[in-house]
Amino acid sequence: MAQPQQPKKSADGGWRPVLRAADQAAVAGLVFLALVGMGAYWVVQGGLRGELIEIDRAGPLVARFQVDVNAATWPELSQVPEIGETLARRIVESRDEAGRFIDHADLLRVNGIGPRTLERMKPFLLPMPDQDEVAGEQRNGESAL
Repeated sequence: MAQPQQPKKSADGGWRPVLRAADQAAVAGLVFLALVGMGAYWVVQGGLRGELIEIDRAGPLVARFQVDVNAATWPELSQVPEIGETLARRIVESRDEAGRFIDHADLLRVNGIGPRTLERMKPFLLPMPDQDEVAGEQRNGESAL
């Protein structure tokens, strides 16, 4: 069995420290400089003014986005509040079967969307152009081309 290492003894028979006095002073100086640097960083970041953000009290950030109901796939639509996977699939099915949505009110044709749900969804839907501004659509039975 190996014997544990004994600390080295100095020439006069006393215990010798691991670091010499000059090394200990250098380590103490580096620790002091690190503490001063951290204090300066804290002050510069607004610690004295109370501007530091405490992560426990920080409010959640909200990402704003808008989708085009005439082009979005169901996974994109399911990210909109008030629309889950099932309703998103219904919107895509309705668009495929009955054609594009003319305006936001046209979404009421989808089973599961009522006036309240539509109002909550509107901030997340891209505005729809007026039908007079849509190229290639038919107006009064005439081709716009």
